[in-house]
Amino acid sequence: MPGTSFFSDMLQGITERGRKLLFSASRSADSVVEADLETLCEMLLSSRGEASGMAIAAEILGRWSKLDSAGVEQFLQMLSEKFGADTAKLDKAVDRYRAEKSPAAIIALHRAAEPRRQELLRRLNHAPSGTAKLVRMRQQLLASNDRSGEYRALDADFTHLFGSWFNRGFLTLRPIDWSTPAHILEKIIKYEAVHEIAGWEELRRRLAPADRRCFAFFHPRLTDEPLVFVEVALTRSVPGAIMDVLDEGREQIDPDQATTAVFYSISNCQEGLRGISFGNFLIKQVVEDLRRDLPGLKNFVTLSPVPGFARWLARARSSDAEPLLTDDERKVLDLLDDPAWADDANAASKIEPLLLPLAAHYFLIERTPEGRPLDPVARFHLGNGARLERLNFLGDRSAKAMQQAHGLMVNYLYKLEDIEANHEALAQRGEVTASPAVKGLLGRNGESRRGSRSEMSRPFAQVMNDKIGGGRK
Repeated sequence: MPGTSFFSDMLQGITERGRKLLFSASRSADSVVEADLETLCEMLLSSRGEASGMAIAAEILGRWSKLDSAGVEQFLQMLSEKFGADTAKLDKAVDRYRAEKSPAAIIALHRAAEPRRQELLRRLNHAPSGTAKLVRMRQQLLASNDRSGEYRALDADFTHLFGSWFNRGFLTLRPIDWSTPAHILEKIIKYEAVHEIAGWEELRRRLAPADRRCFAFFHPRLTDEPLVFVEVALTRSVPGAIMDVLDEGREQIDPDQATTAVFYSISNCQEGLRGISFGNFLIKQVVEDLRRDLPGLKNFVTLSPVPGFARWLARARSSDAEPLLTDDERKVLDLLDDPAWADDANAASKIEPLLLPLAAHYFLIERTPEGRPLDPVARFHLGNGARLERLNFLGDRSAKAMQQAHGLMVNYLYKLEDIEANHEALAQRGEVTASPAVKGLLGRNGESRRGSRSEMSRPFAQVMNDKIGGGRK
């Protein structure tokens, strides 16, 4: 990316000239060298020169990068406590607004309410590699054990700024393939968060075949750092198990023969950008690109993990206050406590007809206190407008998947003409859009169960079907 390289070189040149100006006078040099980080931050906020400001920003970030863990905590605490809003100016702006309620008063109130550290972070971002260093700074903040109001306010400032700096309009979608530079491929191996890539040979199997694709979002200030990437398998049908996708001996097909694009792994790469959503834009952009290049594709689905299911089921199995299970069902689910249960065909045959209806309940009925689906992956895909298409028993038998979801995997369907309606149904009415097959699971063996929560006296299947609109026309 020559333009980006030119811009980075220009920033570096301005910073170096600023350093020479800043350190040319002995008095300025002494004040910078002797100043602590808080003083340097104040100097940066009061600086009016572009070059000198960039030099001070580089000095601050250079010192920050050398801090030990205790020093990092002190630095973050200083940002929290010393660089909030000017309360005197804020009080004055509030009084003016109450008296005038004019556009000018609103502007003044907005400016006074903004914490000083937001402008400080903007100016630190001017330093060479400033954006990357600030992303790492927020990563340190997220790793802190402090959850005080001051730290949450500091994180809100980072999130506010990053939401603008990493706006979709600044992101570039780039294909990742076997010809991509090695230093970026190494990061794909490092950042893969769903299905671990054991090494270069396994990465080659995911990228080199003609029926495989990978795409990543990049930012112009983080040119060699992917923000998020998705791995795609081109297939003739919707897979129900991850081994159908990753099996070394699988049959490879010509891309023109594919009818289905399977998004089987989506990984966020920058911990410091947690909470800044890229994946929703990524999937929609990739769908558009694939449709253009491969018009034979008809289905766009995921093969997704269910990281919260086992934890929820453990609570359901142990709860006596609001029982979801009968005693006989609890005894069947006790088979899950045997680490080798999936290898026992008899045990698996008893578990499957009970586990899948419970999974349907988990997705369609259970909610967070805010009314959102419990599962984080479900929140992402359903919030993007996907449909809950199919539940796959023992879709992933890796140790991680067995621990998190008892091997369960899910297909979400992205049908472009329905995405907006599905999104609105969830956002406005809290309704999860699901296929008839998934909805039908709620009634399977439901007559033997007790009702859920406040509807304990009603049959399980009747409660579930009423809640998802099963009785509606």
